Amino acid sequence: MLVRRDKTKLFPGSRIAIAILVGILLGCICTILFPNGFFSSRSSSVHERLSKSTSKVGSVSCESPERITMLKTDFALISEKNAELRKQVRELTEKVRLAEQGSENARKQVLVLGSEIKAGPFGTVKSLRTNPTVVPDESVNPRLAKLLEKVAINKEVIVVLANSNVKQMLELQIASVKRVGVQNYLVVALDDSIENFCKSNEVAYYKRDPDKAVDTVGENGDNHAVSGLKFRVLREFLQLGYGVLLSDVDILFFQNPFSHLYRDSDVESMSDGHDNETAYGFNDVFDEPSMGWARYAHTMRIWVFNSGFFYLRPTLPSIDLLDRVADTLSKSEAWDQAVFNEQLFFPSHPGYTGLHASKRVMDMYEFMNSKTLFKTVRKNQELKKLKPVIIHLNYHPDKLERMQAVVEFYVNGKQDALDSFPDGSE
Repeated sequence: MLVRRDKTKLFPGSRIAIAILVGILLGCICTILFPNGFFSSRSSSVHERLSKSTSKVGSVSCESPERITMLKTDFALISEKNAELRKQVRELTEKVRLAEQGSENARKQVLVLGSEIKAGPFGTVKSLRTNPTVVPDESVNPRLAKLLEKVAINKEVIVVLANSNVKQMLELQIASVKRVGVQNYLVVALDDSIENFCKSNEVAYYKRDPDKAVDTVGENGDNHAVSGLKFRVLREFLQLGYGVLLSDVDILFFQNPFSHLYRDSDVESMSDGHDNETAYGFNDVFDEPSMGWARYAHTMRIWVFNSGFFYLRPTLPSIDLLDRVADTLSKSEAWDQAVFNEQLFFPSHPGYTGLHASKRVMDMYEFMNSKTLFKTVRKNQELKKLKPVIIHLNYHPDKLERMQAVVEFYVNGKQDALDSFPDGSE
């Protein structure tokens, strides 16, 4: 300890000397690195900016017409970008709405399936309608899976089956789809003619892999034959996890149908009914006088769902429905719409297990059939003001002529375009 104290006393200014040396070294280093000083670069950049701004002012005064043209161009570009942003905002808003709807359905599903629960107070108990979606399986059809990734929006797509027999109606439908701005629209081309037509008109299409038994029907079959084929084709779309809005070709679009779906059921279909009772159901009393006191029997009636326009969620009941209809049609000459409704509505009974699928009927004035249009709507001044989502010319054989007239009425504003047609097909 004594030795250390003696050494520090011998060199009392050593620390000060070291500090001075360090300062000198730092000064030398700064002189080498910054020969013009610390603030010269900043001042020069300021002078450069000032000179540039001065030159800009001079150029504006000298070249004002060119500058104005540039500003107009910039404004147009900004306006276009704003329009794109507004479109993106609308799409995001719709996605949020669908996500909230899906999360609420999932929450209810978990509540019902996840654990046993007690029934709540009177008036608070609600049964579950929304089945869980299937796990997508891309191995079913990798080529279709890649196509749907490009075409579908929010995992949903409109699907239309068409061959050359319905080409003119398909042209009218595609024009209506483009007019509305629907992007997720896909034509299943059943022959080369439709494939080439879609290519030339820049319409998304899907040509199935060769299947002799099925493709013969698709290429040569009439409307009913093609209508039966669709139940086989749609299965792969559901297996891939996509919601499908099936549309026949004799349908015109006036609004985006995806904005008018509820998505709370396995099957959501338009009706063949033409008023509130026939479309949504009614209590029909059957009278049998020979029964005396029990002569009146109450029956529940509803007009059939239309198998030419319906939405399927990708659930097991939806796939089960397609399988049942396709199997029945392969074994008989039955009408596909009749089989479609029998499978949906016939309950389980001895020897038969019914399909447990939830169902919803679409609004009959938004998703309008041609009987409703020609028998009721065109004769009512208030109903004529309504703008439908789609119109299906399902009740009449002169489909093309009536489709053209419908376009004249709803698109071109020709108020008498529908007047020359009879209510029915006489």
